[in-house]
Amino acid sequence: MVPLSFAGEAFLALPQAALYWPARAALLVADLHFEKASWYARFGQFLPPHDSEATLDLIEALVAQTGARSVWSLGDSFHDAGGAARLDPRARQRLDSLTERMDWTWITGNHDVGVADMPGGRRLVEAELGGIILRHEAQPDDPRPEISGHFHPKFRLSVRGRHVARRCFVESATKLILPALGALTGGLDAGHGEIRRVVGPGASALVPVSDRLLRFPLS
Repeated sequence: MVPLSFAGEAFLALPQAALYWPARAALLVADLHFEKASWYARFGQFLPPHDSEATLDLIEALVAQTGARSVWSLGDSFHDAGGAARLDPRARQRLDSLTERMDWTWITGNHDVGVADMPGGRRLVEAELGGIILRHEAQPDDPRPEISGHFHPKFRLSVRGRHVARRCFVESATKLILPALGALTGGLDAGHGEIRRVVGPGASALVPVSDRLLRFPLS
């Protein structure tokens, strides 16, 4: 875990694509996209069917590592409106257990806006915590400090002729976009024009590694 300061608050960025807020014992994650593989399978495109279990493995490990008492899932927690209903019994039991023992909040995203039966926790369109807005998609016209997801940012570069891509955070003065945590989520280049449009000028891609936070200005 690597220190990250944003909006006057001290966070810890995790290389596993999550953010921990020690003062609030809160784990922030985004874009879990549970049941993405089963959604594709309905249309004849078969992916490894264990994405929900793999994502749950990661969340459970992060909760244990950080000692978090609350979890904020910043939207697109399920890949589509029927995703929660398609969870197999084991995955559903694990998710029920997590949401029962944690103070769990689901922020609604564009993919899961129609989910009727969230497994436990509470559901909000957005929230304000410690003066910081938590929502799914960054709002460029909102001047308040904001943490969001939606874009699945990745930082790409070439190293000695090899192309390398890493999940990253994108930060500007008032915006912090989290990488996608879900097992089968892709990524949008951190320098993409749409990301730069919503975060404004002076943004950087932040890549946490084992002992430091690498910062790459997005010119």
